[in-house]
Amino acid sequence: MNIFISGASGLVGGNCQKYFLEQGAEVLGTYFSFPTDDTVYFNSLDLADEKNPDVKSFNPDVIVHCGALTHVDYCEDNEEESYQKTVQSTVNLLQLAEECNARFVYISTDYVFDGIDGPYKEEDDFNPLGVYAEHKLLGEDTVRASGVSHLILRITNVYGDEIRNKNFVSRIIEQCKEGKDLTLKLPVDQYATPVNAWDVARSMWLLLSDKKEGEYHIASTDYVNRIELAQRVLKYFPNAKYELIPLITEDLKQAAKRPLTAGLLTEKFSIEYPTFMFSNVDDYVSSKV
Repeated sequence: MNIFISGASGLVGGNCQKYFLEQGAEVLGTYFSFPTDDTVYFNSLDLADEKNPDVKSFNPDVIVHCGALTHVDYCEDNEEESYQKTVQSTVNLLQLAEECNARFVYISTDYVFDGIDGPYKEEDDFNPLGVYAEHKLLGEDTVRASGVSHLILRITNVYGDEIRNKNFVSRIIEQCKEGKDLTLKLPVDQYATPVNAWDVARSMWLLLSDKKEGEYHIASTDYVNRIELAQRVLKYFPNAKYELIPLITEDLKQAAKRPLTAGLLTEKFSIEYPTFMFSNVDDYVSSKV
């Protein structure tokens, strides 16, 4: 299987590239703004960019789109940039998928829901609360309307191995190992289903191998707020110096509204793959101590 990945220098894309290579796939992993040793530059906003690799000669069976502007508060004040990096990039890569007769994988989020009555199933009603959420849903709609064979995978609170350790869990682990004093002001009313990026890659591979289509929610068995998530990590570092300050979301004065009772239910995926075992936060952190 030949797989092209946009955003392969990031958390999800990087784990997908590593796992797919281990399964024997040919992978062309690309970056847009953050280069790594095993990725090449690709401008998803301009397919005619002369620095882009010749994707058609790679002849991808699958195009996995992991690239997007994910800073939700930044998106509120930079709507056009958010549109370009989340929606227009999807439009362009769908065009490429059509030209290559490739399947398409779009990575989405629980932010397409309003967080009033989560965690959510695939068929629940959408109600995005901000610019980032609206653009992720618009990306989904574009994929569904394209006529291209596709998967839409919704994920949230992703953690795991990544070069920059940007994700919440890995960042706390790194800071604890470095002996830093931590002050964590975190919301107690934002609930989600954190998932290891490695599990996202593993589940995506199964779905691609079985030529599945449509929407799937990918999540672990953990359902926690941010304070609880931090505590799950910190308990493995008994000598860590930290202060946990619980707040409600309103007190944080964040630019973008958050879905509070959010998260995702994996019933659909689990029925189709009953022997698949998701890992959890404890599994990951204990392996890093």
